[in-house]
Amino acid sequence: MHQQQSSQRKSQAGIFSLGQPDQQFFIRKRTLTTCWSGGQIAYPTLMQRCNQVISFDLRFQASAIVCWVDYTFRMTSKTLQGKIALVAGATRGAGRGIACALGEAGATVYCTGRSSRLTAAPTKAIYDTAFDLAHRTETIEETAEMVTARGGLGIPVRADHTAIDQVEALFAQVRAEQGRLNILVNDVWGGDELAEWGKPFWEQSLDKGLLMLQRAVNTHIITSHYGVPLMLEGKDGLLVEITDGDSADYRGNFFYDLVKSTVIRMAYALSEELRPHHITALAVTPGFLRSEAMLEHFGVTEANWQAGAEQDPHFIASETPSYVGRAVAALAADPEVSKKAGKVFASWTLAHEYGFTDVDGRKPDWGKYFAEKVAGEKSVQC
Repeated sequence: MHQQQSSQRKSQAGIFSLGQPDQQFFIRKRTLTTCWSGGQIAYPTLMQRCNQVISFDLRFQASAIVCWVDYTFRMTSKTLQGKIALVAGATRGAGRGIACALGEAGATVYCTGRSSRLTAAPTKAIYDTAFDLAHRTETIEETAEMVTARGGLGIPVRADHTAIDQVEALFAQVRAEQGRLNILVNDVWGGDELAEWGKPFWEQSLDKGLLMLQRAVNTHIITSHYGVPLMLEGKDGLLVEITDGDSADYRGNFFYDLVKSTVIRMAYALSEELRPHHITALAVTPGFLRSEAMLEHFGVTEANWQAGAEQDPHFIASETPSYVGRAVAALAADPEVSKKAGKVFASWTLAHEYGFTDVDGRKPDWGKYFAEKVAGEKSVQC
């Protein structure tokens, strides 16, 4: 009988911070490989895929021919150097956080969306809510500048992702300028101002609901349709669908739930189509997102955001857009990300796996908080 031998891991986890480019963290992975006769490890494929491997922990199992290799690779500020990324819907919120995190990792990031300095400034002096898009002042140029300031190269391109011709022209531009695309993030949303919370489906505006589907589902389909052919020309790639929630639970509004569950299913369907081409498609969700609009909604800034919990106690478990950004950057740097194809992942679970934190050093866990506080409160009320 063969017993598995054990050895202690010597590496330690560190921290990867948007604000401190020199920091790093270690991504721990495990893979099955083979041995040459005499116990020498044959891992040329592993080493080729993980040129940042720094240590091995060998655990022999079953025979001297097959063994488990535990390894870690260092994620630094330039882990994605040379990679070309496009974040659709990078103007604000999660999209901006993702674009910035990819930039800090060294990627060239095309930041796309409708809000641009080249278009008219917001016209509404009086607006219904902080989520009214006509009121928002963020632009794709601003996001691109943030990407560049963090060590990447931000390229703003104005594009309405509901307009097929504009999306086709967008990817034609990327092809002409770069010749390839390694990372595609579908984060186009624009549904906050359309959601009618507290109303049953039959009392909601059908026009608003269908417009939400157009903005947040059709755009993802159109973008993938023109983006994937460019990705196929590379050796591998990552396509990320940004959603809300990692479960099949109802999200409280018919159209909102339909959108967010649809993009998760879209990630699964794309993963099946793209698997033979070595492109990984998956979905990622943030937790309670502390976006620009949400901060304004509570009348706070990032400096004093905790005060927002006086209006909504659950806001204390919120996270910045950088948190989900780091999640996507970690996935993009993971040489074994293909094992995650077709599934949905949360910023908080990926933080535990990859070791990153939010910008303030916290590691928010919305899933745990929701189960203990939000769902718990509902069960007590019932």
